[in-house]
Amino acid sequence: MKKAAIALGIAVLLLLAAGAALLLRRGEYAAVPDNEAVKPYKASERTGIDWWGRWIGADDGRVKTLSAENGRLREEDGAVLVDDRLLRLGKEVFYRETFGNEVFLTDIMGIVDGPLTLVNIAKAIAALRGEGTTNLRVPLAEDVTIGDRTYKKGELIDTGIDVPKGSYLPLGMPIVTDGGRLRVGISCAACHATVDPQTKKVVEGAPNNDLNAGLLMALATNSAAYFTHANIRSLRDYIGSLDRMIVDSRGRKAALPDSERLEREVDRIFASWPRGNFDSTIDMKANPAQIPDSFTRGDHPYGWSGFAAAGPFHGLSAFSNNVHAQNADSLAQAEISDALFGIDKEVYLGTILQNAANPRFRYQPTTKEKPSVFFAKVDPTPNTVGVNQLVAPPQFPKVSLVAPDGLIVSEPGYRFNEQNNAVAAWQNTLNPPPPNERISAGRVTKGRKVFVRAGCIRCHAGAYLTNNRVVAANVVGTEPSRAKALKKTEKVFGESVLYTPDTPVPIPKGAKVLKVPTDHLDPEQIRLSFAHGDSPGGYKVPSLIGLAWSAPYLHDGGVAVGPNGELGLAGTVGKGIVPDARNSLRALIDRTWRQRVIAANAADPALPTVHVTGKGHRYWIDRQAGFTKEEQEAVLDYLLSLTSR
Repeated sequence: MKKAAIALGIAVLLLLAAGAALLLRRGEYAAVPDNEAVKPYKASERTGIDWWGRWIGADDGRVKTLSAENGRLREEDGAVLVDDRLLRLGKEVFYRETFGNEVFLTDIMGIVDGPLTLVNIAKAIAALRGEGTTNLRVPLAEDVTIGDRTYKKGELIDTGIDVPKGSYLPLGMPIVTDGGRLRVGISCAACHATVDPQTKKVVEGAPNNDLNAGLLMALATNSAAYFTHANIRSLRDYIGSLDRMIVDSRGRKAALPDSERLEREVDRIFASWPRGNFDSTIDMKANPAQIPDSFTRGDHPYGWSGFAAAGPFHGLSAFSNNVHAQNADSLAQAEISDALFGIDKEVYLGTILQNAANPRFRYQPTTKEKPSVFFAKVDPTPNTVGVNQLVAPPQFPKVSLVAPDGLIVSEPGYRFNEQNNAVAAWQNTLNPPPPNERISAGRVTKGRKVFVRAGCIRCHAGAYLTNNRVVAANVVGTEPSRAKALKKTEKVFGESVLYTPDTPVPIPKGAKVLKVPTDHLDPEQIRLSFAHGDSPGGYKVPSLIGLAWSAPYLHDGGVAVGPNGELGLAGTVGKGIVPDARNSLRALIDRTWRQRVIAANAADPALPTVHVTGKGHRYWIDRQAGFTKEEQEAVLDYLLSLTSR
């Protein structure tokens, strides 16, 4: 980090410890590493034009026609110019941009209002003395019981929050001061960048594979605001009395659930999430999936089920939009809560807001005011749904292939979808650095031959080692629940339309609407991605680029082996041990090792409840399949060496 950034970080740290909530002036502080703080890698091709996923490099003469009145490639037709300005914006978005989610996380969920406090986070960072860490250990400010576990005041918890060497700010967690209140938000970097355990430099694009997101949310005072990501079959199960009655959207009387009972159950479930996993689907089930890497070039369709397949950058903009449009603001689904969850809009809003951390956002049924009326009075973004900085695209409130969440994050002052396009373009330049383990060219060549002979290239082919297809869950054999997570969106599915990339935000009246090309997509693949109709749902064939940085493996992250042979998620991340890439890959292709891992996962009572097994993808390179131990090790060398071209 630059000296000025370090000085700023220390200043913010001191303000935190002294009670920075007294500050009234808005400010934002985020860790944005300079080149010296990033583990070096060779970036992929940078500039050109994306036209609905079709890439035209900067050396193509058609790039110059983008702004020409009679040019073929125009922004008003959907072309996105990728130049140095857009890439700089993309990096800024990746590290800094929260789209206002600090309001939901802090004021509504109360993520730092309970046993986990900003002051104690600041003290933990200060104790590092600039050395950095892959797992910030923070003392709790008070006792708390979650499920059958009691955490004591002063106990150090593993947060999995990364702090780069030389930084005094957490990676991907911008701190915002505004109106006399401190808030914490999240940016892309919280999950999709990490710190190299050896050098403590930032590895851009590598997943934060020990981020303890479930426990961090369980420690919030109102984690029930995120109840749609837990195993909550019905809110009626949590109605303890009729003293919290409201009038729903149809004029009927309805009861809100008991906030304490719901909170206890949601906390218990969230604390069961494996570290390095996050639930990004809203199906009233606990489906935490492994945080994916951001080595995204050529790896379409995006998302574990491949749901993000249309629009700019082969759907990468839609995928980048996913967290901020949905996962960081559950209020944004209020307009379709009835269709998705069978929960009336007023009950949905009241459930989320009835125990909000900030009294300003806390709904009281005794006021006899509908939750939607109350929320409209306190909503910091009154022109759209939820509290994040969102834009309703033309098909809203329906969802679509290009807006599976129904909404698009876009800040006023930018152009429509510009920030999503920018971070998508920047992610496509990311390339994993070479692994810390030195691997000879000869070993790589030998391993590639074994890889081909084993038939792996039937799916993992081409420059990015993927055939860009979605495979039915019952074929790949992995845990099937996540493949069905988007099934109910079929009820609210609409046409794939967006405003033109040059449309300013706020959206003016009469803004031009584009019909996004989707005819090139295989309808059966779309059915698999969303589990629509009678489809069982499926999982995409991921690229193998960057495997050295993305252990554990499979979409549930269940194939995990530690550096000393520790088995399963309970034996690795559950004990603060980062899974070893080589050993975990061995368990992916060796059935004997896999059986041990599956057994270890099954022995942990928490994992089955969150649908984590490590089963499936039964394609072996082991002795039973006719390969020697030497050939198996060679293919592991090859897999660990993979980077983009």
